Amino acid sequence: MAVLEIKNLTKRYGRITALDNINLTIEAGNIYGLLGPNGSGKTTTLGIILGILRQNSGSFKWFDGQYGEKYRMRIGAILETPNFYPYLDADRNLDIIADIKRAKNVDTTRLLEMVNLAHRRDSKFRTYSLGMKQRLAIAATLVGDPDVVIFDEPTNGLDPEGIAEVRNILQRVADTGKTVIMASHLLDEVEKICTHAVILKNGKLLSTGPVGTILNDDVTIEVAAENNEALKQILGDVPWINSVNEVRGNILECTAESSHNGSEINALAFQKGIVITHLKTRKRSLEEEFLEITGLKS
Repeated sequence: MAVLEIKNLTKRYGRITALDNINLTIEAGNIYGLLGPNGSGKTTTLGIILGILRQNSGSFKWFDGQYGEKYRMRIGAILETPNFYPYLDADRNLDIIADIKRAKNVDTTRLLEMVNLAHRRDSKFRTYSLGMKQRLAIAATLVGDPDVVIFDEPTNGLDPEGIAEVRNILQRVADTGKTVIMASHLLDEVEKICTHAVILKNGKLLSTGPVGTILNDDVTIEVAAENNEALKQILGDVPWINSVNEVRGNILECTAESSHNGSEINALAFQKGIVITHLKTRKRSLEEEFLEITGLKS
């Protein structure tokens, strides 16, 4: 089931086109990561689908139109910096959110436990660390039991421990069956948590689909020898090696078909009298795929 359908969405600011004819379908129960360089259109897209910004052309429809103009009642969202009353504690801030959403019988204890804040529920918001503020904001999006939750850079500014904690919380939220949409520039985090990726650049949609399909099956093999020029010539003639590039120092990086591995390169080099001094095989990462799709890879 599609929870959101975007058709030919376009947004301009004067002569700048922030979104250029975007078409996208968000299916229920998945975790979508919106990826793109700064200025790619991620936050603009979120602003439009939340009714904060108005598009120049195109359309979007939530929940196949079944909630009409009240679709926002089925969505929880954080855009940019979490804002709460600094002199109030977590419970009172969540109560205010519940009043705004007209949500009844909100179990604030369950929400605070989900985001690991139950032990600080009586502390004023101003005493919270950045990570705690972000976690309270996640709890706020869950008030009213929405079908969809939206986060704009949920791990922005956090240290590694804070990033890991937010990642685990978002995974727990997704495990409840909610659809999660998050804009992020941390490709590693998107790869760890998201089921689907949406790649934007300069307002254009470049690629979308399950993370597993965006990532091709090729493997990356790092290799080096004392005579790298001779090794590079040999590798260039191997049909199952798609590319050979010098990446750092004397290391060559080969993109090879998934049915082959580094030991075959070692054997080929040995047959030609070349001794391999470095050999490492790894799967392509979402970061490598992203850089290639967006044309940012040098």
